[in-house]
Formats: sequence, C-alpha cells, structure tokens
Amino acid sequence: MDLHFGDSRPTDDERAAVDALLGPPESSWEGADRTDADLRWARGGREARDRRDLLLPGLHALNDRIGWISEGALDYLCRRLTVPPAEAYGVATFYAMFSVRPRPATVLHICTDLACTAAGAAGLCDGAEAALGPGVHVERSPCLGLCERAPAALAVRAGDPVRTAVSAPATVEAAVLAATAPDSAPQEPPAATAVPQAGQEGQEGLILLKRVGVVDPSSLDDYRANGGCTALRRAFELGPAGVIREVTDSGLVGRGGAAFPTGRKWQATASQPDRPHYLVCNADESEPGTFKDRVIMEGDPYALVEAMTIAAYAIGAHRGLVYIRGEYPRAIHRIQHAVDQARARGLLGDDVLGQGFAFDIEIRRGAGAYICGEETALFNSIEGYRGEPRSKPPFPVEKGLFGKPTVENNVETLVNVLPILTMGAPAYAAIGTERSTGPKLFCVSGCVARPGVYELPFGATLGELLRLAGVRDGLRAVLLGGAAGGFVRPDELGIPLTFEGTREAGTTLGSGVVMAFDDTVPLPGLLLRIARFFREESCGQCVPCRVGTVRQEEALHRIVTRTGADAAGDIALLREVGRAMRDASICGLGQTAWNAVESAIDRLGAYE
Repeated sequence: MDLHFGDSRPTDDERAAVDALLGPPESSWEGADRTDADLRWARGGREARDRRDLLLPGLHALNDRIGWISEGALDYLCRRLTVPPAEAYGVATFYAMFSVRPRPATVLHICTDLACTAAGAAGLCDGAEAALGPGVHVERSPCLGLCERAPAALAVRAGDPVRTAVSAPATVEAAVLAATAPDSAPQEPPAATAVPQAGQEGQEGLILLKRVGVVDPSSLDDYRANGGCTALRRAFELGPAGVIREVTDSGLVGRGGAAFPTGRKWQATASQPDRPHYLVCNADESEPGTFKDRVIMEGDPYALVEAMTIAAYAIGAHRGLVYIRGEYPRAIHRIQHAVDQARARGLLGDDVLGQGFAFDIEIRRGAGAYICGEETALFNSIEGYRGEPRSKPPFPVEKGLFGKPTVENNVETLVNVLPILTMGAPAYAAIGTERSTGPKLFCVSGCVARPGVYELPFGATLGELLRLAGVRDGLRAVLLGGAAGGFVRPDELGIPLTFEGTREAGTTLGSGVVMAFDDTVPLPGLLLRIARFFREESCGQCVPCRVGTVRQEEALHRIVTRTGADAAGDIALLREVGRAMRDASICGLGQTAWNAVESAIDRLGAYE
C-alpha cells in the first residue's frame, strides 16, 4: 500500500470538516501533533482501514464546507483513514459533483438532459452565465431528477452548513436568485404536485402513491394514522419465511428495469450461511427522465423505512443502507428525519416494536455518477472505491457489500412489499397481468400537459397513459425506458406497458420512463445528447464501453452534417460499434448505450 503523502497542508476549515465526521485524530499517524509515544509505535492504522467506507462521506464533508477538495485536504482525509492518496484522488475525480480544482463556493447545476433540453436549458445556461459572472460556477449537469418541472436548476453554496436551493421550472431570474440568495429562493412545491392523480376522484384506487399529498411527510403519527406500520406488524406475525413466501407468491419483480423476481433474490440471500447479511436500497435513480423514487422519498418517507425493515427481517439483515443521489437534497433530509424519528419511537434500533429484532438504517449520499445505479458499482462506491461494476459471478446474494450476502432493491420495489403484506399475495397478484403483477409507477415528461408520476396497473397501454398526461398535438416520438431505452412511433401507442409486452414490441419498459417529443424538438440533437450522456457516464473500466461511447458520439456528430449516401458509412459504423458494446461490455451501461440511437434509426428513420 503506497501511502506517499505530499507537502500540502489542510486549512483549519478543512481539518474541521473532516474532524466533524471522524472525530479528532488520536495520534500523529492520523494527522495530530506528534508526541514521544508516536515515535515508538504506530497506532490506529488497522482501525482506520476498517473505516474506508467513510471516504465518500469525507469527500462530501470537504466539498460541502469548502466547495472543492484541495490536495492538502485530501491528504489529511487519507491520513485519517489510511487510504493511499492516489486511490482517493481517483475516487474524488470519479464523481461529477466534486472538484479537485479551485472554484467558487457557489455552484449552479443546470440540467441539460433530455426533458430540460427540450424545455430550453441551453438558453437558461447562457442567460445564467451572463447574469452571474465569475462569482458563481455554472455547471451544465446531467439529469437532476426534476423532469416534471423542466428546465431545472440546483444551487449549492458551500459553508457550514451547506445551503441548497432548487429552481424548477427555472427562469434566468429564478436561477440567479437561487444561486445568489438560496435562503430567499422560493420553496420547492410539495411532492404531491408531481402526482397529477393526487386529489382526483381516482386517488382512492392508488396503492403506492395513496399517501403522497395526504400525510405530513414529517409526521410519524400521521403516517401511522393512514395505515402505516400495518405491514410491519403483519410481517412479524408471518415470520421471515412467511414474508418471503408472500413476496414470492405475489410475483413481484424488480422495478429498476432488470425485472428479477424479488422473492427469489430474498430467499437466496436469507439462505446464505455467511454473516452478516446486508440490505441496500438503491435510490440513485440517475436515468434521464426518472424521478419516481424521489417523489416517494419526499412524499412518503416512512413507507420506505417500514419496507426496508420488513425486507431486513426477511433476509436476516441487521444493517441497511440507503444510497441516495446527491442531487436530491430534500429527499435526503426527509429520509434522514424519518429514520431519526423511527429510531426514537422504537421502529428502528435494538428491539424493533418489541419483537427482539435489531435493525438500523444509514444514509449514504451519492455524488453524481449514473453508473452507481448498477448494484455492484454502488457497493464499490459505499466501500470507498471508484464506482466501477464488478464482474459476476459471484452475485450479490453471495458476495455483495463488504463481501457479504446482500439484497439490493430500489425504492419502488421495496414499497411494493407493503401492499403485498396488507392485501395478501393473491389480491396483489390479481392486479396487472399474469407475468407482470401489481401496480407500476411511470415518470411522464416532455411534451405533455400534465407531467409527473402516474400509477397504473401493469397492462395499461402507452396511449392510455399519455391520454392521462394530456399528450399534445404533433407527437413525433416517445422514448420508453430513458436514455437506455428505445423510441416508438405515434402509431405504436397500443403497446401494453408490461415487461413482456414491450419486449414483444421490440423495445423496453426499463424503470418506467415515458418521454414524449413533438415535432418542435430536433431528433438529431436528442440523439447527440444521449450519446454524450453515455460517453460522460461511462466508468471507463472496459474497452467496448470506454471506446464505443466515444466513437458513437463522433459518428453522430458527423451524420448531423450529412444525409443520404454520405451518412450510410457512419450508420454502418454505428451498428458495428453498437453490437460490440452490447455483446462485450461488462455492465448494462455499455450494453444499452446503443439502444435509443438504434431505435431512432430503425423505427423513426431519424437520418433519412
């Protein structure tokens, strides 16, 4: 292990930021003043190495307090954790929200992804830069998860404490106000505004979203008065094996896109003799156009705490972690408050509801890396390494977080467990179709009158969903599944929204993204943005993805200036590169990076 440190020293503020997280150093080996005892033996190294998973929180502490991470600050954090500075530098530069170069204390992140690009993000960026000047750094950001209120901006002002402000839908004036006076910026609207079905007659039929806009997200008493904790008590009546049996019989599959049977994953982990077991909630929804998990965490946070407790009880885990993307400050605050309240009221801790079961939840904050949505990359990120996917097998149910059996589910998958236990597996399985059971959340954005999160049973058609959202005239294309999904034509709105239905139609449901584009949105520009997204988000670990995403973007740039036969050579190259990425990439990022471009060429005739 190379622990070569440089000559740079941290400032007092940088030391204070790290010490606030780790506590004061105990010896000169960790950065304290040297004493005679330190000359005779080294102390704390082994214990510090066991805390490597605090590297990412430590980087956040520095970035939050100072606004960037200096060499001296990074060296000090590495001394405290006995991490080689070269490795920590690789971690710090992996994430988009960190900077290892000096920059202003205030950063204004303006989303330039698909929905925001269609809503005029380019003009917003130019206007904000002209209005703000050098005192604020304007960052052209990937999706901020605020697609229903595009275009969106997030201001972050470093300090103690760090301040954040969201402006969405953003104007130049509103974005400037958020960046210059975050405390004076208008408050975010309640989560219910992202649920167009809330408050309507049909809300009684909602299952997953029924409490959003109805309960006070900060009140545990309000949550319990509206059916909260019923499923947890039912779980204790059934026992761990009974809970897994109910989840299996319900037909619940993962809602993140892979659609793996949840009960089978839980059973495989529960049966592993290696201990301890871990539960990880993947709330790093960075797919452009996805924001359903954010709405649940902001509007019904105690539901996630209850669902995680049930999952942990079923698999025999006593520690759970929620990995929330760093662009969600309000969701992070709401979940942290819910965890604190649940712990204080006996719903978490050493004896949950007096049942002799110990379980607690930690919150870990991401820092802007789409690849960390892949489960093994997420494990590496939590453990303090670069968020690069691992080769499988071994699978996470055998060796996951910290090398132990781990269940990883996203927010939507977990909260589906609550109605399974309250209504029973047969009643839940009767919703939807035989192969895609239960309700599904869809994130609708783009050229529609009422963007937001919609809850429909599996089997509803794409046209039915778009009619609910108020699709506008001139519809040209619909993107299903986000950047990793595919386009469909306006004459294909009869596609059933099920995993099997979209597969048969030659596309994918993914995580439930539905983005509508009319004829005012230039399709070549969208495809270029998708290609740039994958090039920027590739972790670079494997050659097919690292090189292929670059070649894909280059070819699309050339095609924009060519038509007909002149473009044929580049389209042929795109197909070859796309096949190589799909067949040889380590993880789903490279395997799906060509999907949207391929569908636009074949289904929409994008370059004819």
